[in-house]
Amino acid sequence: MAVILNTVFPLFALILMGFLAARMNLLGADAVTALNKFVVWMALPALMFQAMAEISWDDINQPGYVAATSLSMALIFALAYLMDRRRRLADISLEGLAASYANTGYMGIPLALMVFGDGILPAVVIAMLLTACGLFAFSIALIEIDLQGSGKLWRTTVKVGKSLAMNPLVFSPAAGLVVAAFQIPLPSGVYRFTSLLGAAASPCALVTIGLFLAHGQATRRHLAVARIVSLKLIIHPLLTFVLVRWVFDMPLMWANAAILLSALPVGTGPFMLATLYGREPATTSRAILVSTVLSVVTVSVLLGWINSTS
Repeated sequence: MAVILNTVFPLFALILMGFLAARMNLLGADAVTALNKFVVWMALPALMFQAMAEISWDDINQPGYVAATSLSMALIFALAYLMDRRRRLADISLEGLAASYANTGYMGIPLALMVFGDGILPAVVIAMLLTACGLFAFSIALIEIDLQGSGKLWRTTVKVGKSLAMNPLVFSPAAGLVVAAFQIPLPSGVYRFTSLLGAAASPCALVTIGLFLAHGQATRRHLAVARIVSLKLIIHPLLTFVLVRWVFDMPLMWANAAILLSALPVGTGPFMLATLYGREPATTSRAILVSTVLSVVTVSVLLGWINSTS
């Protein structure tokens, strides 16, 4: 329990800083918009580019783990869609993203390293890439298809293609993948630049959530929040457990890591997209807050089970 509290304390502290800054009017009325654009257009793309540029085939050569992690996210996304399919595609895509988007970067890395040691880092990196790049890009594509729809397939395809090509959250990991595929070494100056800029993504995103919550834009979609939190903290790890233990083959440590990472609360990515596209960010921000609070209990129970079975 103490380890979980130490891990989530900085998260809550950053959200609280944003909340207090808004109440004291330290950053101005447009702080939410400005900080969100900084994260989406600068910091997060740098983080994704560097993560992809540093990946190697040896790091990701765990087909069972990749399949189980990908399938569990896809099934949770599909469940969220089926549970509220009457809503617009853009809105339900964000709900599906929130239900399947674990906080692998901010909470996953310290927790996994603490429980499994340095040898599990490739598993965390794979989960981060599948979440922050694959799942993110898929959700953006669905949102763009809905918002850019023109009635004719070819026009919609062109519009969506242009929007995706200009979206830094899509082309930055793609550029990093090209760098990794051709084994192009990053110059030290570029590496330090992307490291510094990428490191700002998580703290700025959390401060932005605090700023947003302080403005009192409470969500009226309490059922949606409950649905997202339940899917994320309960159904997602249970589904992952079934896949890693009975469907796909992988080392026990990797299987347990997959379960742990899938049980983490909602990450900040869905809130960033909801704010960027103006699609009810109050719902995703509340889901992040509630799931993070409840994860102190749920993840502690899961860690006790992992320790007893390892």
